[in-house]
Amino acid sequence: MSNNKKEQDCCEIFCYDEEKVNRLKEDLQLQDTLSVSKIFKALADDTRVKVAYALSQEDELCVCDVANIVGCTMATASHHLRLLRNMGLAKYRKDGKLVFYSLDDDHVIKLIQIAFLHSKEVFVTNGTRTSTITK
Repeated sequence: MSNNKKEQDCCEIFCYDEEKVNRLKEDLQLQDTLSVSKIFKALADDTRVKVAYALSQEDELCVCDVANIVGCTMATASHHLRLLRNMGLAKYRKDGKLVFYSLDDDHVIKLIQIAFLHSKEVFVTNGTRTSTITK
């Protein structure tokens, strides 16, 4: 049965739209796909997504706040925040003995918000995309 499913989601013959393919291949060569993939890799961790979500909801949070919100140690929170900062997704400022983090800019905030919105609209059940929103 799984072979049957594989056959259903793949073209039965090989042909392509040469104009589209050439245009998109050329465009793709101009894009920095490695940097974009690193952003998604940085967010491909449940704890970091929780951290990023928390930061998207507030202007800034100290490391102690993040640790308590996410339910981890300060060392773990600091590790994840540092990774987000090193990837250009977050920034920090030091105020005395406290370190405050925020998401780098509005693009990052929107990326997190859109990801959460999308996860509410579409979910996967038994390999089938199912929309929770009726059109």
